[in-house]
Amino acid sequence: MSVLPLVFTSGWASGINAYAVVLLLGLLGASGVSDEVPAALERPDVLIAAGVLFLAEAVADKIPYVDSVWDTVHTVIRPLAGGVVAALMAGHDGSLPQLAAGAVGGSTALVSHLVKAGTRIAVNTSPEPASNIVLSLAEDLGVAGIVAFALFHPWIAAGIAAVLLVAGIAVVIFLWSRIRRYLRRRRERRAQRRPAAADGAAPPAG
Repeated sequence: MSVLPLVFTSGWASGINAYAVVLLLGLLGASGVSDEVPAALERPDVLIAAGVLFLAEAVADKIPYVDSVWDTVHTVIRPLAGGVVAALMAGHDGSLPQLAAGAVGGSTALVSHLVKAGTRIAVNTSPEPASNIVLSLAEDLGVAGIVAFALFHPWIAAGIAAVLLVAGIAVVIFLWSRIRRYLRRRRERRAQRRPAAADGAAPPAG
């Protein structure tokens, strides 16, 4: 029970930016700020990989449509990362509590990821790129702030993460009609391009 709020918060944050979670936790642990961080996250190779991938996500996440492609690729990666981080937090290799923590972290990360991906699809229906940049910065700062806060006040941070998760689900439900219109228009554009491509590929008559 003592690790449950940290597991939930890290899972929520991993669904938004898994690389930021690994990088931040690893740095806080390696610098001695917190002794709650598993040693595996403090390894130099893990920190370097997380840092490089965090920078890549920081760029991709702020470009319209590229962010949605990035989200699609990370549909498996973010929940997996959330589960691994949660299991490491729980410790006790192969124990039932560790497996349960991994399940909680992974499932929370999956829901959080779907909320993020759905919100980004809705945002991409607007023609200007500023909203993507603002939303991405808010996500990055929110993840960093809440994860760091969770190491010292885990239950309060878990409560904040739960409120944000529920609010995000409500926003996606509210924007779903806009998302459906966007997906329908994209399917129509693809359908229109196929005949044009087929006509261009057809050999000349005679």
